[in-house]
Amino acid sequence: MTSPLKAAIIPVTPLQQNCTLLWCTRTMRGAFVDPGGDIDRLKAAAAQQGVTIEKILLTHGHIDHCGSAKLLADELGVKIEGPHLADKFWIDRLAEDGARYGIEGVPFASDRWLDEGDAAIVGELSFNVYHCPGHTPGHVVFHHPESKLAIVGDVLFQGSIGRTDFPMGDHQALLDAIVSKLWPLGDDTAFIPGHGPMSNFGHERRTNPFVGDQALARR
Repeated sequence: MTSPLKAAIIPVTPLQQNCTLLWCTRTMRGAFVDPGGDIDRLKAAAAQQGVTIEKILLTHGHIDHCGSAKLLADELGVKIEGPHLADKFWIDRLAEDGARYGIEGVPFASDRWLDEGDAAIVGELSFNVYHCPGHTPGHVVFHHPESKLAIVGDVLFQGSIGRTDFPMGDHQALLDAIVSKLWPLGDDTAFIPGHGPMSNFGHERRTNPFVGDQALARR
């Protein structure tokens, strides 16, 4: 039986950010999550899979995650959904941050800011939206319950968590978001982080030195 959701991870930009191409296998309609750069590579990946891109989804406003979102949206004639409005601060400074990191950054206004409890629709797939601040104030996570898959951006990594030393970062808010919003999704839920390899929530609860159960018990 074919899974209703398929996903391919395409690292982009010098920061090797995981852009995710995800698609509905019934309709072959899909989305890019966090297209930070390397637009030609992304378009080639979609064409190779036979996927028609219908929107762009964003977890947060950092340059490596959304620097090329506006350029790609304009090229494909699609809309941008996400992140939460609180990340407008970051999106407004994309050009300046792009110059700092050597990545093209184009500011934009999201076509749909996302909030806790919203749903992002791709083909016939529905992703639940969770507002998970801390790394940035407007960071969101996308979760597809049927596939037990979450796309978490820079909230959580295999063996680590997102940085909170950027402007408007909040370490405690990040810990609270992971524990209160991600862990209840289930130990068997796999996640695609913004950088590095995939993991699942159960593994991180057992081993993560920042938000694992043992680490939190010692706090």
